[in-house]
Amino acid sequence: MEEYKKNFINFMVDSHVLKFGEFTLKSGRKSPFFMNAGAYKTGSQLIKLGEYYARAINDKYGLDFDVLFGPAYKGIPLAVATVMAISKLYGRDIKYCSNRKEIKDHGDKGILLGTRLHDEDRVMIIEDVTTSGASIAETIPIIRAQADVDIVGLMVSLDRREVGPKGTISALDEIREDYGFPTSAIVTMDEVQEYLYNRPIDGKVLIDRKIKKALDDYYAEYGVKKA
Repeated sequence: MEEYKKNFINFMVDSHVLKFGEFTLKSGRKSPFFMNAGAYKTGSQLIKLGEYYARAINDKYGLDFDVLFGPAYKGIPLAVATVMAISKLYGRDIKYCSNRKEIKDHGDKGILLGTRLHDEDRVMIIEDVTTSGASIAETIPIIRAQADVDIVGLMVSLDRREVGPKGTISALDEIREDYGFPTSAIVTMDEVQEYLYNRPIDGKVLIDRKIKKALDDYYAEYGVKKA
């Protein structure tokens, strides 16, 4: 596993973004872990987060795109932090764009924040985590309504490795099949489990045998089947 992935897992834990225990998800599922990107609250955290996204995007896709699109609301700070990090780390000046939940009819009118989209723009989408693909289903029509752009990929921070609504492959894989662009994550839950199992972080083991069994049981029911 790449060193920046190990560092990112530590960063999620230190920022109280990734937790283990018993949680009820929005879907009603009982989950032994919970990821909440809303827990990134400070300037230093957002600087580091943007740099992790920037490295992952560069490693997976390169930087041959024009606009980084972050869906409202959580995607807005992600997009801003990441284009700043790309400029700092790689000297590439990428524009950011996000949508509003409501169309503004005065001043800076329209549904978009940041740059406007133009025909032939190459657009990368950034999100925190994808569980069902519902956010992307809302985002793609918004982007397509603005201009005839080329969507070159999606980057999320954590791939939960749970089956999507179709019930056979992961939500990220469903997005790739449904929309025809590649998808990726900074880390997957497989990598998180591999790294954290029986490893003390600040003197505490987050994934011990009890949590590991809960994770195994959860993924036996909801997880992507391994080949």
